[in-house]
Amino acid sequence: MQCGAGSHKLTPETGLCDTPTQEWVPKCKNPCVVLQTPTQTAPTERLTVGVAARLSRYLQVLTQAKKMGKARISSQEISDYTNINATQIRRDLSAFGKFGKRGVGYNIDSLLGEIRKILRTQGQHNIMLVGAGRLGEAIVSSPIFAEHGIHIAAVSNYGELNELVHDKNIIVGVLAVPATSAQRAAKDLVDSGVKIIFNYSEALLDVPSDVAVHTSNPAVDLLYALYFHLT
Repeated sequence: MQCGAGSHKLTPETGLCDTPTQEWVPKCKNPCVVLQTPTQTAPTERLTVGVAARLSRYLQVLTQAKKMGKARISSQEISDYTNINATQIRRDLSAFGKFGKRGVGYNIDSLLGEIRKILRTQGQHNIMLVGAGRLGEAIVSSPIFAEHGIHIAAVSNYGELNELVHDKNIIVGVLAVPATSAQRAAKDLVDSGVKIIFNYSEALLDVPSDVAVHTSNPAVDLLYALYFHLT
């Protein structure tokens, strides 16, 4: 066995390196560390915004493909559904390990599990929906959230949310309220300790720097699609 110093050898009796290093240091006194090839695990470094966004889209396609009864899928098929170049898809996935074979494609169940590990979305995540209007009702009735381990643990309009947030272990607040009410609702969530807000309104929210806001606007998404279709 070798220690972290390189070619030093382990002395069984002491568990220490017994190899002279320099003339004035007779022995390495650090405990030996067996050098092993690291196993493939989820990344410890934070993903870039672009990679995280693309992996989330792959996850969506894979989830729906599984519901359709498919067992395997190719990078070209994922490309057809996402409009992301197949070469980019293969490059993204190969950065985290070997998940598919040329001419065979990807095993959907396996790739779903791996992407969830990479995105750290395994398990159940409790969210609170603020706003019980038509949009809120549509969100609650949609099965999409449950498919990805997202549980709508509480639905509220306005007011003191602190008790609900702590009792239900809420990690994300979803705003489905008019733009004129969004800032007030966001403040209630922040005051209750929520650090992630998903904003379905077009309001520009003023929140502390340690609170992440993600805004979804169908009109903006439509303009994006139109740009690539019409130009």
